[in-house]
This record gives sequence, structure tokens and C-alpha cells, in this order.
Amino acid sequence: MKRVYIETYGCQMNAADTEIMFGVLGERGYTRVDDPALADVMLVNTCAVRDHAELRVAGRVGELSRHKVNGAILGVVGCMAQRLGPTLLEQSPKVDLVVGPDGYRHLADLIQEASAGRRLTDTAFRSWEHYEDVPPVRAAGPTAFVTVQRGCDYKCTFCIVPYTRGPERSRQLRDVVGEVLGLAASGVSEITLLGQTVNSYHDGRSDFADLLRAIGEVDGVKRLRFTSPYPTDFTDRVIDAMAAVPAVCEHVHLPVQSGSNPVLRRMLRRYTREQYLEVVAKLRAAIPGITLSTDIIVGFPGETESHFAETMSLVEAADFDDGYTFRYSLREGTPAVKLADHVPEGQAAERLQRLIDLVRGQTRRKNLGRVGTVQDVLVEQRAKRGGMLGRTRTNLMVLLDLPEDSVGEYHQVRLTGTTGSTFTGTTITQSALAVL
Repeated sequence: MKRVYIETYGCQMNAADTEIMFGVLGERGYTRVDDPALADVMLVNTCAVRDHAELRVAGRVGELSRHKVNGAILGVVGCMAQRLGPTLLEQSPKVDLVVGPDGYRHLADLIQEASAGRRLTDTAFRSWEHYEDVPPVRAAGPTAFVTVQRGCDYKCTFCIVPYTRGPERSRQLRDVVGEVLGLAASGVSEITLLGQTVNSYHDGRSDFADLLRAIGEVDGVKRLRFTSPYPTDFTDRVIDAMAAVPAVCEHVHLPVQSGSNPVLRRMLRRYTREQYLEVVAKLRAAIPGITLSTDIIVGFPGETESHFAETMSLVEAADFDDGYTFRYSLREGTPAVKLADHVPEGQAAERLQRLIDLVRGQTRRKNLGRVGTVQDVLVEQRAKRGGMLGRTRTNLMVLLDLPEDSVGEYHQVRLTGTTGSTFTGTTITQSALAVL
């Protein structure tokens, strides 16, 4: 029995791809191990979105190379592998394989060749590849990621993803529903649909609204989430479906990147500040109680202080529940590299801190207002410091005093406190619920 260890960095799509790799290799006799020292094959599934992510992976590859004994194979897979290709072999003499996201079907054969002493690269784009015939190997639990779309056609100037994931393509609706049926039958009750611009999904006949409605009809699916959407792909059809399907959760992660129209144009985002805020208003009107989180980049080339002020004012106008904020990171291979007027690092860092303070302040204010409310919570996993962690439909994390065998249970929970991001809560008995 051959043993494989996979370490995963980056987004939910990478996590889903790791499950596919375990499926591919499992069919060829590999078993999973959680200690690289015990592995015959070590794979690092990488992210290339930011330079920091690549530097972290490079350091980790160096650490893992000390386990290359008795013919063990070390491979780098995923987006960083796709971006660097053969260059990665030149930079990292201990690496045996470099495989992009469309090459996982051939992993076992590539590993076999590497075992014979060859150093290999497979970074070809395969526009047909959805791994439909590969059963992913998922960890047991009540939640699951389901990839419905791969690649991206938008080509924002700051983003490397179109060059590491290839062109956009969507799975057939019937195949997605078939996978969800199998997951529901196994006890999974919460599904998260994945795609680079997930709400632009279209299989030639059915769009994202059709997909939401079809999955919402699957028995056993109590919650349905998706990430990451593109603002202007929230058509009226999609918003109507979100409001009509009871399983669709009241939370959307809606990246804005900037609140300034001139910066949005330089980013090649296909909406204006005004259009973005219109989408926010439509979502809030259609889905009462919805929570919104976002991604924001500061210090993009050409951003002035007045442009940044527009971003700050958009954050206030949208009244986000949470936000992920980043200082612009130059990525070789993206169009933004050629833009002039790069913002000095110190100035960008100062702006980032102001933005963080604003976003955290909004999050804390909103979360303090939720203390005392009763929420429907799905218990997901054991918390690192004891107790169990659960999630509300609106994507709030709650620490609960429950036994480990409560994973997968739904509880009505009164929120009793907050650290500003995570909540504490107590379960409510049926008799207490009857009084409420």
C-alpha cells in the first residue's frame, strides 16, 4: 500500500481539488497519511494569488524535502505549479513533479515516472476537465464543497487566477445534482457550491438560478451556500431564486475590491461603485436579515487619497458585516504589472490599517447587536480550545458547550457574547422555545 500526504493552501477550490487528488490516487492503491514522515508521496497544493502565499509554500517545500528518504516523491501542485511550470523545477532541486489544476487525472502515472528518476511537469489546460468520473475523498462531516465551475474569463488586471485556472467552464446541471444527491444520502446537509465567479454558472441550457432551485429540491439539503460570486452576475433571476429557495443561506460574500470608479476601471472590474451598491440594495430587499462580507484591495496602482476615501465611504454605505482587506500585491504575469503610479508601501500600509479599523468597528458593532438573539446553528467541528464550533445560516461562528458527537446536529442557540468576530452561545430546550 502506497502512502500519500497532501498539504493544502489557499481557497476552498484548492480544498476541493485535494479531495479529488485523494480520489484519483485512492483508485490506484494509495492511502492517505497525515504525517509527511510516513509518506511515499508528498504533495503541496498551492495558491498563487499573493506573493506571500508563494513564499510560504516555497519555505514549506524546503521543510518537507527533509522527508525525501527511501525514494519518497515531492510534488508541487495547484496554482503556483501552474504559474511557474518548469521554472519551479529549476528553483527547487528537491521537487520531482509540478502539476497544474487540470493535470490531477494523471497524478498516479506521473508519480510512477518520477519514481523512475524523471522530473516532470504537466501544466496543460484541459477545457473539458471536470473530474466527473472521480469520486472525491471527503472528510466525514455535515458539510461539503461541490465545484460547479472551473476557470475564469473576467481577467481582472490584478488577478493571476485566469492564468492558473484557465478559461471558465461549467459542469452540467444534472451532474451537479447527481453529486449532491449522493452527498445528501450520506448525511451531508449543507452544500457549498464553488466557482471562480460562481453565479456566472451556465451549462448551455441552465443558469445559476436554475442550479439553486434544482439543488434546493434535493431531500436532506437543509443549507445551500456558494462562493465566490461576481457582483453583476446577480441577475434578478438569481436573486429571485435565492429568495425563493428555503435552503439558500442568508449570507453572501460579495467582493468589491475598491469603492472608486477610476480604480475599478484600472482593475478591469465590470461594474461601477453605483452598480455594486445597487446589487447590495437588491439583495437586502429580497432576503431580509442577509449578511454581507467582502474583499477589498488598497494601494492599487494609481490609487490616490481621494480614491481611498471613496472606498472608505463605500464600506460605510454598504455596511458590511465583515471584510477581508489586503494591500495590493504585485503578481508577475498579470496586466497590473504594467500599470504606472505604484503606491509606496508605507502609504498603502497606512491606508490598510485605517480600512481594517473601519471594517472591524462595523463588525463589532453589528455583532454586539446580535447578542441575545436566537439563531439556528449547525454544529461543525471540535473547537481548538475546547467545546464545539457551529455556524449560523448568516455565517456567524458560535462556540458551544456540547459533546463531540453533536457534529451534524442543528440547535436553536441564544448568543450570549462575542469577541467581535466569534460568538458564545447556549442551546435552548424545546420547552424554552415554546415560550419564545
